[in-house]
Amino acid sequence: MVARLSYDVADRERMVAERPKSPMRTDFERDRARVLHSSALRRLGEKTQVLGPSTDDFVRTRLTHSLEVAQVGRELGKELGADPDVVDAACLSHDLGHPPFGHNGERTLDALASDIGGFEGNAQTLRIVARLEPKVLTESGRPAGLNLTRATLDAICKYPWRRGQGPDEQRSMRKYSCYEDDAEVFEWMRRGAEPGRRCLEAQIMDLSDDIAYSVHDVEDAVATMKFDPADLRDDARVAQIIESTIDWYGHAVARADLEDAVERIARMDGWIDSFTGSYADLARLKNLTSHLIGRFCTATVRTTREAFGDEPLGRYLADLVVPTQTRSEIQVLKGMAVHYVMSPRETEPVYYQQRTLLADLVDALVERGADALEPLFAAQWRRCESEDDRLRVVVDQVASLTDSSASAWHARLCGMLSSQM
Repeated sequence: MVARLSYDVADRERMVAERPKSPMRTDFERDRARVLHSSALRRLGEKTQVLGPSTDDFVRTRLTHSLEVAQVGRELGKELGADPDVVDAACLSHDLGHPPFGHNGERTLDALASDIGGFEGNAQTLRIVARLEPKVLTESGRPAGLNLTRATLDAICKYPWRRGQGPDEQRSMRKYSCYEDDAEVFEWMRRGAEPGRRCLEAQIMDLSDDIAYSVHDVEDAVATMKFDPADLRDDARVAQIIESTIDWYGHAVARADLEDAVERIARMDGWIDSFTGSYADLARLKNLTSHLIGRFCTATVRTTREAFGDEPLGRYLADLVVPTQTRSEIQVLKGMAVHYVMSPRETEPVYYQQRTLLADLVDALVERGADALEPLFAAQWRRCESEDDRLRVVVDQVASLTDSSASAWHARLCGMLSSQM
């Protein structure tokens, strides 16, 4: 068994001091339990992953995806000596900030919030665990969210900088983990950390997300008959997959590396050449996903250990070392999901309808004010001193909704406004 890293007092500190309820539980076990029991996590069960929750009984939601990410991350963390509860809590939390309708909804809210600092799912996640999720109050009565430890909060931050302040200024305008008005908790969390550098636990969370996303979205595409695995034997089909991967993700991985990755995947033991939906085929498909996950995790643990030795690793003692071939294989699997599922849906009328629905709903809530909001958000609205602050409250409210509740709110509020005009 790999020894576990010893985290210091600062790693276990909470922004609001608390007495432990039981000496039998570690601070990080309490963090994981708080995330697991949060309403924000439960709502992920009705939020879009790639296909909407009502599309098919088989497909994954944000909740099932988060559980799978946590399983992958926990095992990786354990193998490297990081505290598995820190990694588990970070993985369970990583999608809490996603709004209704997945990335389509995220882009819509970002446009609507462009004048108040934008909207970013990762920044919204920090806002939820540090402020919006009801659990702890400060002595002055201000919300402190789940009041997680410094190590767990830091592990949640995929992009540890404020908007426009990352290593790549242009990219960090789109990808960041902190809004300006959450800067206080962000600065507390990052105390002593090198600017822009992610802790090892956050790197594990990010890779686990990529692994689960790439492998399981391809599994869903095969199981729902959108992707015929025999296509990997067809040069023309493979070329289309590569083009879709590059169009969607850019040139982060070279074309030649993507082509080699497809060839390795198609040759590997366990790859299936056909799928009919039979019991035997479903079993082979499930074994394939297990094989791919094990392949990626084993390679990453091996190369990280080769670089940093056999001691327990965590926080800022090491960086995750992911082999180039592993990165390429994960990327091309993500490209398969893009080509067969995500890209074709971009032009579907439902995407425009979702964007219109969210825009209408934000307008309706701004118009109606506190009386139309849930009590938690209504109280925040009444404390606001500016229109910008009130818009942020409305965006927080809408982001908290599920796909189905956003549709229900729209039918109720926007239909009501139309009848009054």
